Amino acid sequence: MLGAAILMMTALAAEAESRPVVFAEESYTRTAARGSHIFTRAMLDQHNRARAEHGLPPLRWNPALAEAARAYAAELAAAGAFEHSEDDGDDPQGENLWMGTREAYGFDEMVAHWVSEKANFRRDAPNMSATGDLSDVGHYTQIVWKDTREVGCGVASDAADDYLVCRYYPAGNVEGEDPLN
Repeated sequence: MLGAAILMMTALAAEAESRPVVFAEESYTRTAARGSHIFTRAMLDQHNRARAEHGLPPLRWNPALAEAARAYAAELAAAGAFEHSEDDGDDPQGENLWMGTREAYGFDEMVAHWVSEKANFRRDAPNMSATGDLSDVGHYTQIVWKDTREVGCGVASDAADDYLVCRYYPAGNVEGEDPLN
């Protein structure tokens, strides 16, 4: 009896090995599963570390901003797009976007890309940038914008990339204003 059971299991295993393995595709709007508490802490820590270098108060986490950011990150992932959302005009929010190879970057590294723009930040230069181009420092200036008090971020993934969206209130990068005064 035991011999027959072993023979049957061996036959089933051999049959299973000869069949191709098929993996189901994952949803394009799947949120990167690395722990929401880890995500929230990493986002706040990285943002507030950059702000502390300028003596600015820490940002508070805003769940409504985070949900809006998560929903937009999911839209970007579903479309395979990378573009800023349209400003609704009623209650403008600041927005930072990041995209990178799926699960290749830690949450802190994602924000660190924005913070690295500090190298080009010059308050007295055109567009606050050593290059004269606001797009070279705009993520960083939004993070350290003096009047911004709240942040909420969300991340989603498609098959190839992670999409990070952070929303800020009040919005920064107001033309003609100094981000730090």
